Amino acid sequence: MKKTAIVRSFLMTECFALVSLAIMASSSLAQERIYRCGNEYTNNVKDAKSGACKLVEGGNVTVIQGNRTPTTRVASAPQTSPNSGQRVDNSEQRVRDADSRGILEAELKKAEAKQAELLKEYNNGEPDRQGIEGRNHQKYLDRVADLKASIARIDSDIAGIKRELGRNTSSAAKTN
Repeated sequence: MKKTAIVRSFLMTECFALVSLAIMASSSLAQERIYRCGNEYTNNVKDAKSGACKLVEGGNVTVIQGNRTPTTRVASAPQTSPNSGQRVDNSEQRVRDADSRGILEAELKKAEAKQAELLKEYNNGEPDRQGIEGRNHQKYLDRVADLKASIARIDSDIAGIKRELGRNTSSAAKTN
């Protein structure tokens, strides 16, 4: 009886050793050499030899396949306007200046109309109460603060547009 227990133990140990060897052999087969070719990875030695690929050593590499982008796109130099670096004749420059001045004047009119509307609603810091503001004084105070901030912003916008119009006028005088 003792012999059978010893033989059984030996057989189990031997089977365990064989299974362990099989697992180690299969894991070593799965670990192939991996090469990095720019932004791509490959385990094909022929591809790696043909390109400027480097062997990746140490650590495991996990490659997640993403969406492929068309490879026909070619990076080009930044797009520039056809007239960049070229001088524009005076008549064309006057037309451009007149166009920009017209745009600025239209913006100034819109900003001044908005300012007049806000000032009318603001009513010198005492706007009319609306809806729930009669019962909730904090909402009224918040709206008054918002109106005041909007008026300050529109004043700043108007000042900026007027400065730009002044620059436009002075540059137009230089070209004449």
